[in-house]
Amino acid sequence: MQWPSLNLILTEIFLTYIAYIIYSLSLLFVAPTCEEGKPCLTTYLSKTPRLQLQVYSSVDKYPNNGHHEFVYGTEDFNYTHPNNFPLTLNVPRKTRNNGTLYFHVVVAPSSKKYSKNIAINDMRKDPYTSYTIIKMTQYTVPEAKAFNLLGEKDSNSQKKKEYIRPVTHIKSRVMFTIMTDDVKLPVQSLPMELVNHLKIVQGRTFLPIINNDFLQSRHKDLVRITPQNDTINITLQYSPMSLGKLRLLLQIEPTMHAMKNLGFSEKDIDSVKEIFADTNIYILGGTFVIAAIHLLFDCLAFKNDVSYWRQRDNLIGLSKWTVIWRGFSQTVIFLYLLDQGSSLLVLVPAGIASIIEMWKLKKVFNLRQSTSSKTVAEIKTREFDAESMRYLSYLLYPLVISGAIYSLLYQPHRSWYSWSINSLVNGVYVFGFLFMLPQLFVNYKLKSVSHLPWRAFMYKAVNTFIDDVFAFIIVTPTAHRIACFRDDAVFLVYLYQRWLYPVDKSRPNAETIGEESVNFGNSDKKTN
Repeated sequence: MQWPSLNLILTEIFLTYIAYIIYSLSLLFVAPTCEEGKPCLTTYLSKTPRLQLQVYSSVDKYPNNGHHEFVYGTEDFNYTHPNNFPLTLNVPRKTRNNGTLYFHVVVAPSSKKYSKNIAINDMRKDPYTSYTIIKMTQYTVPEAKAFNLLGEKDSNSQKKKEYIRPVTHIKSRVMFTIMTDDVKLPVQSLPMELVNHLKIVQGRTFLPIINNDFLQSRHKDLVRITPQNDTINITLQYSPMSLGKLRLLLQIEPTMHAMKNLGFSEKDIDSVKEIFADTNIYILGGTFVIAAIHLLFDCLAFKNDVSYWRQRDNLIGLSKWTVIWRGFSQTVIFLYLLDQGSSLLVLVPAGIASIIEMWKLKKVFNLRQSTSSKTVAEIKTREFDAESMRYLSYLLYPLVISGAIYSLLYQPHRSWYSWSINSLVNGVYVFGFLFMLPQLFVNYKLKSVSHLPWRAFMYKAVNTFIDDVFAFIIVTPTAHRIACFRDDAVFLVYLYQRWLYPVDKSRPNAETIGEESVNFGNSDKKTN
């Protein structure tokens, strides 16, 4: 009996773990069962009461009496439908001087009469008041502005200081929610994430659970505050929330804070927020499955690619220029994504890929220098490779140079380095597929594809189609998205060549090229 391979065992364990996570995630959307005869909590909203909404602002999270300002209020708050409240907010002096600002959102029965000057602490102590705090400010480093590198600079540009420290930004859009499901919660088995958010009145009735939906707060909504900003326009959004979505929100919020403490940037966290923002359980589960398969295939592709190149002792059938191009292009793409501040979900795989491609490039040059006796097939491979590269140079170089000049003259950039990386990456993305043609040309001339690492290639090919999906889920530059579809086209050409030049696996050495696959004349000839 043949034991399964270690790769298969680890793959099955990984997929089982992902299935367990998806199953645990689905349980969040299943309301706890309240058994007959056992104590249960009922929602205050089951009686469809009339509620009022009051919103206040303050520079302190827990303000003293009178240290707050009335922002918005309504005595007939429709909590069953989403709504937007455009507000013009007065920015306190302390906030403008790199301080903080908080919203205090209060929901209470309409029968309660609150004056605009009532203390926040007094409202919080009211047994029938639901309350939450939303932090409106965030410290972040301002983004560098782009400008025309050859244009005339502002006469005051030398006097402007480049901010390298975080400064106060205000969220121009925030959302608060209320759990509106008419559910009963068993007292003896309350979901742990809800315990600290339940406020009990009349024995076994819990008040509306009000919460800030942090998934809707994005880095792009931040507006920098300067001492001159006396007022700012913001949008306060409201949306009713289901029990399952609330539990999911409370579960992942600590994870987001942990990611930030581990060094993930706001853009990285925004990428994760976008995945969770649509809480349809089927879409969310499908996203997790796709992400897991993508990660698995990335690991398998890296492993098989490294294993293939470690075993190579010649360059028969392999285009040197294609390997050089991949090493160069992967490095440029990584530097470009880094310059654009892309998500770590994109940066990490790109960084690993660039390291592997540079290692393969070193392997190619070592093989060229160490091989003293070359077969006719290897010599012909080099000739075909050089021939294809010569044809490409007539088209590629003028296009890349003209594109770089156009970008310099008509497009803004943050720096000369940014222009250099953008020009190189545009050449990679727009014309990069041309550098994949030398390998296709060598395959055509040799009438064989047996020399290619097909196992690693197939893993990468499947991931290109997965990248097509993730390119529109995770924030990536537009050029990077277009490049994903370019790879699909090249993959289809490789598939056609594999069908056109089938590999005979019954041959004892099916993984190498027989010199008879090309009409070289004397197949036994060696060249020293």
